[in-house]
Amino acid sequence: QVQLVESGGGLVQAGGSLRLSCAASGRTLSSYVVGWFRQAPGKQHEFVAGIIWSGGITYYADSVKGRFTISRDNAKNTVYLQMNSLKPEDTAVYYCAGRRGASGSYYSADFGSWGQGTQVTVSS
Repeated sequence: QVQLVESGGGLVQAGGSLRLSCAASGRTLSSYVVGWFRQAPGKQHEFVAGIIWSGGITYYADSVKGRFTISRDNAKNTVYLQMNSLKPEDTAVYYCAGRRGASGSYYSADFGSWGQGTQVTVSS
């Protein structure tokens, strides 16, 4: 089982940027799919972005396309989420999650490994 730890959250004004990191330990992510999800108060988990590690194929929710970029660092076994042009509606706890495989499916229930989450707050 891979262990995931997020970092990089914080408070930022609308229009600003943050970069989240998801560091993995216990296993290499080379055979994993990693997703970023978020949960705002009173709402369900929402898929944000994902990457198939082996091919580097990325996926984005429509709400973040053009603003967020997911990337990976093989040497550091780490996934990043660069978030630009942040909006107040991006405020949430952001989680990274991993599952073994190579398909572009991002149902949260399919992900067995989750980090503890990092809070992102965007002020207007």
